[in-house]
Amino acid sequence: MSHIELTAIIVDEYDPAIAFFVNVLGFELVEDSPAVSSHDGHAKRWVVVRPPGAQTGILLARADGERQRAAVGDQFAGRVGMFLRVDDFEAAYARLRAAGVTFVREPRHEPYGSVVVFLDIAGNRWDLLGPRPA
Repeated sequence: MSHIELTAIIVDEYDPAIAFFVNVLGFELVEDSPAVSSHDGHAKRWVVVRPPGAQTGILLARADGERQRAAVGDQFAGRVGMFLRVDDFEAAYARLRAAGVTFVREPRHEPYGSVVVFLDIAGNRWDLLGPRPA
């Protein structure tokens, strides 16, 4: 058996990204450990967040060098690249709006559930998905 353990999101800085994922999205900070120095001489950290109870986490990777800095907020070439399914769509949507999260358009109802596109702290597009219809 196998599973995807981590996926990475390139961010400008660690601490604001941690604050967004933990305080706004409600994720858990699973690990925040020092790592080797980056190519541009900044201290690196191994920072992992994930939704409560999830197996798969997100490595918050601070941009290292011009190429990576250029990818911040555009990791998925303007497409939705991350999908967060929640049990209570309306409550999650209201909570994120109250926290100042940027939404790209209004929520809509699709055969796979309610959905609305939002931007993370780096500017990447996410789908907030409600429960699948019965």
